[in-house]
Amino acid sequence: MYTTIDQFIQAWTSEAKLTHQVMQKLTDESISQKVTDDHRTLGRIAWHIVTTIPEMMAHTGLKLDLLKADAPVPATALDIERAYVSVAAVLPEKIKQEWTDKSLDIKDEMYGETWERRFTLTALLQHQIHHRGQMTVLMRQAGLRVPSIYGPAKEDWAQYDMEEPPV
Repeated sequence: MYTTIDQFIQAWTSEAKLTHQVMQKLTDESISQKVTDDHRTLGRIAWHIVTTIPEMMAHTGLKLDLLKADAPVPATALDIERAYVSVAAVLPEKIKQEWTDKSLDIKDEMYGETWERRFTLTALLQHQIHHRGQMTVLMRQAGLRVPSIYGPAKEDWAQYDMEEPPV
């Protein structure tokens, strides 16, 4: 968990860049991809990442006011991506403006529990990473090439002059 605002912002900036790379690969056709009929679509998972940022932060009193948590999933991949870019950029700015390192000790009611804000920020970041991973699976199923995240994607081994690992 974070002990300073700067630690969180550094991690957020890095992870938001990776999530944006994933969002950029979405197409209008791919956002309807789902594993089965009773699961979220790729677009819905991407939108869930977007809307959770202001929703979760509202529990701490930090208002991002960019969109409502129950806003409908946009019809285009570009609209989802643009919304993500906006909310991901506003979050660290609002935190820098309204919180101090001491604010991380404050406890808020969060989903029936009490969380320190340092835990909330950790949960928010891990939530994004979790759903980003789900997105890459659905992207593969939709025939999209996924970006390299923490290492080369299947198609990227050659650029490192390495053989693709055996399947």
